Amino acid sequence: MHRGRASDDPELTARLVALAEEVGLDTLAHLWATRPARSLPGALWRLYVLRDWVRRDPAGASREYAAGIRYAAVNHVVAGPADPPGPEELRTLLDAVLRGVFEGDLAVALERAAAFARVVSAGRAAESEGEAAATQAADLLATAEDLTASARAWRQGALA
Repeated sequence: MHRGRASDDPELTARLVALAEEVGLDTLAHLWATRPARSLPGALWRLYVLRDWVRRDPAGASREYAAGIRYAAVNHVVAGPADPPGPEELRTLLDAVLRGVFEGDLAVALERAAAFARVVSAGRAAESEGEAAATQAADLLATAEDLTASARAWRQGALA
């Protein structure tokens, strides 16, 4: 990540955004998934997992996101997708969040991802039935909290 942030090469940034496609999400899981959620590797893992989910299920992501907007309107504004937030707009949003990790303020990128996760969590909870859906919504909300805490830690110089 530090190499990507130190570079102003758009090709390098594009490769880092698409890292999961290049090396595989399993490889990233091996490197980062067991790290604490509120660490730099843990936050990056969560960003790539969110991006991967949106790429694998853009229609489902769009449906759940749209359902969550009315319950998490402020988070929708913070996340910042184009309106209406369809499948392609959500793909673009997650790519922009990851680009922000390398080109912009990391804390802002983490906060945007957290806001996205909150909206989807609200939509999943509202639109889905059953214990599994409720658990998934709660897990996504916990991910949002971890990303928010990681943003605070980055601002304090304590995200390692």
